[in-house]
Amino acid sequence: MAGVVLGGAAAAWLFRAALVALSRGALRRSLRGAPLTACFGMLVIALYLGVAILAPLLAPYGERAVVTVQFAPWSADHWLGSDHLGRDMASRLIYGARNTVGIALATTALAFMVGTTLGLWAAVVGGWLDGALSRAVDVLMAIPSLIFALLLLTIFGTSILTLVLVIAAVDATRVYRIARAVAQGIVVMDYIEAARLRGEGGARLIFREVLPNAAAPLVAEFGLRFCFVFLAISALSFLGLGIQPPTADWGSMVRENATLITFGDVTPLLPAGAIALLTVAVNFVVDWQLHRASGLRE
Repeated sequence: MAGVVLGGAAAAWLFRAALVALSRGALRRSLRGAPLTACFGMLVIALYLGVAILAPLLAPYGERAVVTVQFAPWSADHWLGSDHLGRDMASRLIYGARNTVGIALATTALAFMVGTTLGLWAAVVGGWLDGALSRAVDVLMAIPSLIFALLLLTIFGTSILTLVLVIAAVDATRVYRIARAVAQGIVVMDYIEAARLRGEGGARLIFREVLPNAAAPLVAEFGLRFCFVFLAISALSFLGLGIQPPTADWGSMVRENATLITFGDVTPLLPAGAIALLTVAVNFVVDWQLHRASGLRE
């Protein structure tokens, strides 16, 4: 364990040195002061993105190809053995990075686009619009998110498009509350009043005045929200209502191969470990960004 920690710290230090060497100006000064935990998180995120983009080149077999017998052991031909249908586990783990992370990223982006727009709009306009949107969001947030998502997916089906829309709709309520709370502290500032007196409309106030000043906490919230969406999609896939087979997905891979744990095989834990590692890495980066946005100094 100590060797793993030291190896991770060394990799993070080298990654930070490379980033500092490649950057300039304020970004360079910021990266030079970044903690090793944040650098480790950025390194892991970069590796995941690289694997997701280059999956067809890195995977030794196709995502859906049946290449050997069921539950084949680890070997030179099949690095992590095979699953319950004889598909190569290493290849499906690599393709799972593209599917799980890509869908989670698209879902988070959609939830943020809807939630942030409505939250800032409610804070700037106020009045009956703010009250109506806030009460609607309160009603939706009163329903447990996982149960609500399971209900909607059972009704509307389990296609990828439906999954993205359902999770985005559920998560947009959380983003709305954060965006509205941040914006309410901004709309009372003098420069907002000056902009109103100049006759600027609501859209210009939102995108030219409020959004740039709310960007720091919202960017940090995006990272946290991505973790929640990522875990929610994995949980739904584990329950059988998320990303459907034969598409490779880390949550469903744990469910499909859970039998191996009974025999002391750790292969089903590898997708779970991949989920946990990315979640920790994103949280490391978010913690650093929140510290920077707070204005605190060591």
